Amino acid sequence: MSCYKHWENISAIADALNEFDCADLQKESLEVIIALLDAIDAIAHDSTIEFDEARHILYDEKMHEALKIIRKFYVAAGARLETQNARDILAAEDPWAKIESFHHCDRHVILVRNEAQLVPFSAGDWMVLIGGGSVPLTSILLNKFSDVRGICIEKESEIAKLCALVLNKLDLSSEIEVVCSNETALSHLLYDVVMVAAVAEPKKRIFKNLRRFVPPETKILYRTYSGMRAILYAPVIEEDLVGFQELGRVLPTGKVNNTSVLISKVRT
Repeated sequence: MSCYKHWENISAIADALNEFDCADLQKESLEVIIALLDAIDAIAHDSTIEFDEARHILYDEKMHEALKIIRKFYVAAGARLETQNARDILAAEDPWAKIESFHHCDRHVILVRNEAQLVPFSAGDWMVLIGGGSVPLTSILLNKFSDVRGICIEKESEIAKLCALVLNKLDLSSEIEVVCSNETALSHLLYDVVMVAAVAEPKKRIFKNLRRFVPPETKILYRTYSGMRAILYAPVIEEDLVGFQELGRVLPTGKVNNTSVLISKVRT
């Protein structure tokens, strides 16, 4: 099977990444971090490997530790990169040009446009983004493309503060709000659509609270990883989705990482 051609590469990358810890990543140059991310991406985006075939690596016990290391690095490196992006926006004379220059910004544009196929957003809609981070590109791009207004829920106070500064720099404070909380804030917010970011955790609790607080008619988008792209991050599992029905999904194309899935609560 063609997926096994990456077996040694995955193990070698995991061995190299094992030398890093979260403290190291805060000191490491972005060039080194991006190079490592690109090396992982090259495997994750191998189009010759079918989604089902990837299971032979993703669920192999021998690969478990290697995937654990890679996924930990992916999250930590992503956070490091986003924090630097936020600082670059705040320091930029032209913050919008700075956003367009970011590594992987083009991927995010494609991802958001793909999701617009699942949810026909209308100008003035409100979308809650759970886990938007310090640079909530999804909310920013949806506002730019479709005049969708946003609420970003971020549980870490420092990231929430940085996010608010970024939105202010972009003159979007009146269009996109920041709430320092977790998904339980959905109990008192008004919105048309809810999105769960790919790295928002813990998924089990988040979906439990979506079942608890979100009205049945509300559309919910979540991002996950499928096929070889799941080496980057553990996918959403069926157990988390009990009580929901799938309405549609868009698989990733090109260099996009996320599979986008539209769901709603099952009416009882």
